[in-house]
Amino acid sequence: MELISMDPLDIMMRLDQIVPYFDPIVSAENQLIIGHEVKPFFQDDAGELHSLSWFFNDENIPSDFRLELIHTILYKVLDSYMKTDQSQLLFIHYDAKLLLKDDGDSMLSLLKTYADQGLRLEKLVLQFSEAYVSEHLSSFKHLFAYIQTFGIQIALDDVGQRNGNLDKLALIKPNIIKVDVSFLQNNDLPQLYQDVHHLLSMLSRKIGATLLFKGITSFHQLNYAWRNGGRYYQGSYLEETHEHFIAADSCKDKVKKDFQYFTTFERKKMKAQLDLTEKINQQLNTTLKNINPDDPYDKTILTVAKDCDSFCFRVYICNEAGFQLSANAEKDEKGNWNLDHEGKQKNWSWRPYFFENVVRMNVEKKGILSDLYTDIEKDERIRTYSHPISDNTFIFIDIPYSFLYEQEGLL
Repeated sequence: MELISMDPLDIMMRLDQIVPYFDPIVSAENQLIIGHEVKPFFQDDAGELHSLSWFFNDENIPSDFRLELIHTILYKVLDSYMKTDQSQLLFIHYDAKLLLKDDGDSMLSLLKTYADQGLRLEKLVLQFSEAYVSEHLSSFKHLFAYIQTFGIQIALDDVGQRNGNLDKLALIKPNIIKVDVSFLQNNDLPQLYQDVHHLLSMLSRKIGATLLFKGITSFHQLNYAWRNGGRYYQGSYLEETHEHFIAADSCKDKVKKDFQYFTTFERKKMKAQLDLTEKINQQLNTTLKNINPDDPYDKTILTVAKDCDSFCFRVYICNEAGFQLSANAEKDEKGNWNLDHEGKQKNWSWRPYFFENVVRMNVEKKGILSDLYTDIEKDERIRTYSHPISDNTFIFIDIPYSFLYEQEGLL
């Protein structure tokens, strides 16, 4: 299946040589194939297959050519799909520019013809490039809403590759958000992308969209998609592209086995985090018993810092409103603890989950270990342990990457 450019006119003169292939999509819920994405190819006289992605990406090709090719593909695909029980979703690429050009009339007219013959429109997923849609938000917002009234689902492809577009997803309200992870290597998953994909996971949940990770070519990429809220998965690691629809359980055993590994590993991570939380909790309870409540906050944080020296690099105290009451007790490169007064009276209530954690600590009367995040000053991944020392004061202990790295399950 080569990816080469050909003469567009050659393609248009031999539309009978267009061959649709089907790329399976797997659901995390039941590990079954719940749909197929159409991948059109041109089969030359020697029987070689050539991808047609270049055809739709070349803006120099007349729109009439692109529209005719899209409809040719649709006719071939829907004729095949109508012969199935239509239990699986059918993902179809459609040119967003062409859709906007006639407000979707030609596409909807074609689909209605098949709907009259029994096509279940709710099983169709029209897939569009997120970049172009975001640039013409006001036009697509209403057009997509209209298309969705027919039960047709909307998928936005290659989401998260450009900055500044995530906030627009809530306005477009797609049914499915597609994210490409093929460029992420096994041992090189930049934290920046993990943060973006985590935000996408939360956003998709809030707007009722399904997150689909495509381009999965390895065990590690599948694990990454699973950890970042993917409901649907697509890629050669799961199943290759086929010239026909394949059985729903074709890769069920493989995916189920991988999921069992994922859950076992995550349980170990959770236990490691709980063990660390309990270790710090016990140490703090011992330390706080020997601290005079009337001691100045700066004296308290130095005492705590020295007792927790083996697993922390910064200690400070805040009140329930987020204002820092103490200086920062910080460990220097020689391992000595010093006070940095710059942080005093800064407010940290803007941090995610600050108030939620304060309420939890007050109710549960115990400390909380944060998730991994990047410390602004050190520019490294850390965790913070927070613990109540009174009804309205809380101590925060920052744990360095070096310690987390040495402990299994804390990264």
